[in-house]
Amino acid sequence: MSEERVVRMAEIEIDIRHLDAYHALLAEEISASVAFEDGVLSLSAVAVVGSPEKIRILEVYANREAYEAHLQTPHFLKYKTGTAGMVTSLTLLDVEPIIMCSKP
Repeated sequence: MSEERVVRMAEIEIDIRHLDAYHALLAEEISASVAFEDGVLSLSAVAVVGSPEKIRILEVYANREAYEAHLQTPHFLKYKTGTAGMVTSLTLLDVEPIIMCSKP
């Protein structure tokens, strides 16, 4: 099993009419992922100031296997199907951390 962390940035645009519903599904998915998946180290979602429909999610997984397992969980699949008609644009970027620091 690979021990190299996987760090990704999701750039998502949401149909503004569905923003509240999207936020609810996103919050449920992130909470479940962090609570129930050991390999999900961190998920953080933010909106671009002045453009609340532009969502950015920083995802940190313990390794590639954890990331792949995350994509098959019931809570992720519920999020993916529930938001399908809300998302107008999705770009997934593999990113290389320069420095990541947080308090425990």
